[in-house]
Amino acid sequence: MNAAQVVETLKQRFPNEPEYIQAVSQVLPTIEEEYNKHPEFEAANLIERLCIPDRVIQFRVSWVDDKGKVQTNMGYRVQHNNVIGPYKGGIRFHSSVNLGILKFLAFEQTFKNSLTTLPMGGAKGGSDFSPRGKSNNEVMRFCQAFMTELYRHVGADEDVPAGDIGVGGREVGYMFGMYKKLTHQFTGMLTGKGREFGGSLIRPEATGYGNVYFLCEMLKTRDIDIKGKKVLISGAGNVAQYTAEKVLQLGGIPMTMSDSDGYIYDPDGITREKLDYIMDLKNVQRGRIKEYADEYPTAKYVAGKKPWFETGCEIALPSATQNEINEEAAKALVANGVIAVSEGANMPCTPEAIKVFQDAKILYAPGKAANAGGVSVSGLEMSQNSERLSWSAEEVDNKLHWIMENIHENCVKYGTEGDGYINYVKGANVAGFMKVAKAMMAQGIV
Repeated sequence: MNAAQVVETLKQRFPNEPEYIQAVSQVLPTIEEEYNKHPEFEAANLIERLCIPDRVIQFRVSWVDDKGKVQTNMGYRVQHNNVIGPYKGGIRFHSSVNLGILKFLAFEQTFKNSLTTLPMGGAKGGSDFSPRGKSNNEVMRFCQAFMTELYRHVGADEDVPAGDIGVGGREVGYMFGMYKKLTHQFTGMLTGKGREFGGSLIRPEATGYGNVYFLCEMLKTRDIDIKGKKVLISGAGNVAQYTAEKVLQLGGIPMTMSDSDGYIYDPDGITREKLDYIMDLKNVQRGRIKEYADEYPTAKYVAGKKPWFETGCEIALPSATQNEINEEAAKALVANGVIAVSEGANMPCTPEAIKVFQDAKILYAPGKAANAGGVSVSGLEMSQNSERLSWSAEEVDNKLHWIMENIHENCVKYGTEGDGYINYVKGANVAGFMKVAKAMMAQGIV
């Protein structure tokens, strides 16, 4: 395989999908050396088959708003690869959603799910519908309309969606209810469900907790403890909230959080009490992060910016969305003494930013490894649903911790370079790829 040639071919075939091309461009060069050790892969044209999704489903979603007006959105499901298990990946409701973004996310999900060691394939779905500013009844009607088409393509042993940006417990509940009505079945078809109807303990916390567990494993390689370290966090949703919670539990000091309008920086640190305020603000009141600065006047609010230029912090945990750390921000983080960056979001760092981190030899973990905790506990929820059992929070958290340690171990195995620096990007990509590749070869040309 010549990675550059493959990427160029994909650019010509899919010219309007920059995020998808970016994801492929970041993965293929890191696996090229290992891939070329296996001529049987090339003989089976494995790399092209791995890059292009098994199936792309697109549909119109029509629903009625509170004023009685008919609204129309697009719905998508990208079923990328299912050689190691049922398709598995989130559903995203956000105005930015398009096919290229979902193809990138499904591609990444395939490797991420492989890393977890659980039997899950890769998929992603969503809509350009945004729950922001919508009433509960409008969100319910949209979710029901969305599931009226999607239900034909998903199931407990076929494709198991979960939440993502814009899709939390409320949206999952509405979609699950509609699926159940349409199919007359109560199965583990969705994960992230309410605890009352099959959801797993620790699922809401899992992505954030898992990212911090992975961060701590990275820090151990340099005999560093998170205790007392000041931490920059972006986002204020589920991932960011529980990232901050676990940082606090382990003795770190969260300093920032953000939303699409701007970020807050608290020089006194975000304490447990302040985090509770943020959780209520975002989850119950559906407010904006700028209100934090009104509640706590010592904090500052910066509109239209990301927190990566703040000084005096040692750790950065991007937990919002893709491409939020560019080259300029990465250089600022390095210059300001950040020693570790671990991705809670999917592809929040641009390729140029990643190069800055790796050239500076700081600890850097890509999302497919660091934020795999969410889908890991989704997989554990699937197991509990299949067995009609519910595990304790401690049991699920212990399994999550073990999975993140195991992912880190595999990254170290495949990513340690000659000078001892651990290239977590290469390690994660090669470890995830090899499992999928071997399964594809075993199952033939299908």
